[in-house]
Amino acid sequence: MNENTTGNSAKSVRKGEELDWEALDRHLKSVIEGLQGQPEISQYHGGNSNLTYRLKYASEDLVVRRPPFGTKAKSAHSMIREFKIMNHLQAVYPSVPDTLYYSDDERVIGSEFYVMRKMPGQVVRSAIPPAWNFTAADTRRFCLAFWDKLIELHQVDYAAAGLVDFGKPAGYAERQILGWNRRYERAITEDVGKFDDVKDWLVQNIPQESGRHSILHGDFRIDNVILDEQDPCTIRAVLDWEICALGDPLMDLGNALAYWTQVDDPDYLKNLITQPSTAPGMLTRREILDYYQQETGVDTSDFTFYQVYGYWRNTVILQQIYYRYFHGQTKDKRFSVFGGLVQRLGDHCRQLIAA
Repeated sequence: MNENTTGNSAKSVRKGEELDWEALDRHLKSVIEGLQGQPEISQYHGGNSNLTYRLKYASEDLVVRRPPFGTKAKSAHSMIREFKIMNHLQAVYPSVPDTLYYSDDERVIGSEFYVMRKMPGQVVRSAIPPAWNFTAADTRRFCLAFWDKLIELHQVDYAAAGLVDFGKPAGYAERQILGWNRRYERAITEDVGKFDDVKDWLVQNIPQESGRHSILHGDFRIDNVILDEQDPCTIRAVLDWEICALGDPLMDLGNALAYWTQVDDPDYLKNLITQPSTAPGMLTRREILDYYQQETGVDTSDFTFYQVYGYWRNTVILQQIYYRYFHGQTKDKRFSVFGGLVQRLGDHCRQLIAA
């Protein structure tokens, strides 16, 4: 199966992203009981941020996550956040991998990291696999199952999960806007625009506090979930919790919809597609908003602020990655075009504001 459609397999480690395998192996054997022999080492190449490796032992199939190399935003790429949220969610939202170990000892591999068990299943990327033989009705069922998983997360009692101290939900929207604006300013390069008008508009239009607070995933996409191998409409696990938080669930929905490309979108948005959101039967963004309101009772009729926020956040994330490439801190050629994408997305935010 092509990695661009489905799969949950790793490839050879990318040049420049190797770790001290002997030190890691030695450390893991001292903290995880029963590891035997030398591991088969590979890397998951999906994603643009944290690095994910597979260490397959005779007795355990493990996944190791660490931050990317190079300059990083101070609050970004937190391994302890991922590890903690998954540990606490298992009792109330079991669609998370089984976490085993976390370390902040940078002497082992040069950064903090955590370890979880590899979750069996399949990952869908840019297209619905032909082998599924999906009709438009099947795709719609799959789409609803996907969004139901986000709705389920937003309805979790985070206090019952022991996550009251996980963050400060009050004022979340303001902190996000001010934080992403600062991150863009710190990561700007000479070949992209400043977008002061977009930043100012977001600050001036931060919604009043609703008192509605939820666990937010922060990166909810189809290519970030593991599907059951027999029934793709069953989601076995949600991955990539690195920027999860507590706050306004509509901020999370805005983030998720900024990834959701639809058939009538301009080409520059379609070029960013990472999931099969344009397949016949998939809901449009407006239909998703209506479905979310139907299932939660939360008013989604005026969504402009959250929509602009979602695209602006993506703009900043791409610029942070491009900054590392621009300054030679990563050699991954995928990132060479990110400067142009940043400009297009910033202009898209301007169009949404004007409309």
